[in-house]
Amino acid sequence: MANTQSGGRKPGNSTRHVGAVDGVKGRAGRILLKATDNGTYETAKEHETAVLISVPPRRQSEAQTTEYLDELAFLIETAGATATKRFVQRLEKPDIRTYVGEGKLAEIKAYVQHEGTSMVVFDDDLSPSQLRNLEAELLVKIVDRSLLILDIFALRAKSATSRTQVELAQYQYLLPRLTGLWTHLDKQRGGVGMKGPGETEIETDRRIVRDRIAFLKEKLEDLDKQSHTQRKSRGGNIRVALVGYTNVGKSTLMNVLGKADVFAENKLFATVDATTRKVVLDNTPFLLSDTVGFIRKLPTKLIESFKSTLDEIREADLLLHVVDISHPNFEEQIQVVNDTLVDIGAADKPTLLVFNKIDQYKHDDVEHDPFGEVLDAEDDGTAPRPPLAQLQATYMAKLHDPVVFISAQDRTNMEELRELLGKRVAALHQQRYPYQTNTWANE
Repeated sequence: MANTQSGGRKPGNSTRHVGAVDGVKGRAGRILLKATDNGTYETAKEHETAVLISVPPRRQSEAQTTEYLDELAFLIETAGATATKRFVQRLEKPDIRTYVGEGKLAEIKAYVQHEGTSMVVFDDDLSPSQLRNLEAELLVKIVDRSLLILDIFALRAKSATSRTQVELAQYQYLLPRLTGLWTHLDKQRGGVGMKGPGETEIETDRRIVRDRIAFLKEKLEDLDKQSHTQRKSRGGNIRVALVGYTNVGKSTLMNVLGKADVFAENKLFATVDATTRKVVLDNTPFLLSDTVGFIRKLPTKLIESFKSTLDEIREADLLLHVVDISHPNFEEQIQVVNDTLVDIGAADKPTLLVFNKIDQYKHDDVEHDPFGEVLDAEDDGTAPRPPLAQLQATYMAKLHDPVVFISAQDRTNMEELRELLGKRVAALHQQRYPYQTNTWANE
């Protein structure tokens, strides 16, 4: 049970306007319900429903738009809500005022009011003015992609470092959007005696948020020093980091290789905290780290806040790039990960490409004419998926480094991965620590 609101305010008579986003302490699905007549409240869970909005460029294919909305729906599900409707509007560029056009906004509003939808979720980031305009028009909670990802990270963060990192990113997200929280108060106007109380409230909130951001940055610096000291103590050991798109099976692979108990679930960002375990292959010890997964349009503030966690990748000697081969657009996911590695300064690391989930891979049944053309190709322009053996041969020929096709869930081809990984680690160990003996390799 929570205490009554301060200042003698009547229960349920909140001064926040309808649909305002609580980006710092909120969780998808958490609301305040009045418990008794004495002015007290209790927190409760209510299953929320969401409308998904996408404004793709005209050149983007229908299949790609569907895939992106599927990912957004998966994010919503991970946050604890359910997507009930999708709206797509193709524009040269989003509307500067409401992101979608006037007609589409009226269509969305009619559906939201008729179905009683809890929130409207956009697959891109909204500007503060767009957020305010949409809240005023639709009168429901408006969530953009960054806020949704931040909320999921807040749900998943367990360690002191990751919780601090998420909180910092949330406050940095909230700071430019504070003006939308006090629309019920007067704004500053010209003339003597014409300054309303709203300006004071806003500036007070901004100062509080800035002070909190400064405090969290100092706290993260101390935690970074501790993490750096811990990483320095691992000297003399080759470090391998698992990287990849979110939900590709990194944590499952970590549990198999490192005999660990890392939480693994078929949801996005199941792992937020970095986990490190000692592994011994071919009498050569090394440290294996599971790291946070990447995703398309990962919020910049989140990347900045997760510096210490991403240092596990920057300081690794070898990257194990895990790919979900069963995903229709796994090649695009590979590119997203590679681009993110460039952003964090880790693109030059030696990398071993591991294609996971071969047990879930399904190829397309297609017919060819005598001239080698596909007779029943899809109309959306996407190429049919070849048999797994053909795909494996293609990647083996295309890449200079060897690749491995496995199923971490079914333990398929794990010995092949262990053998290849053991050779790569042994070579790196001999190169970097030529005079070191593996005295504790068989511990």
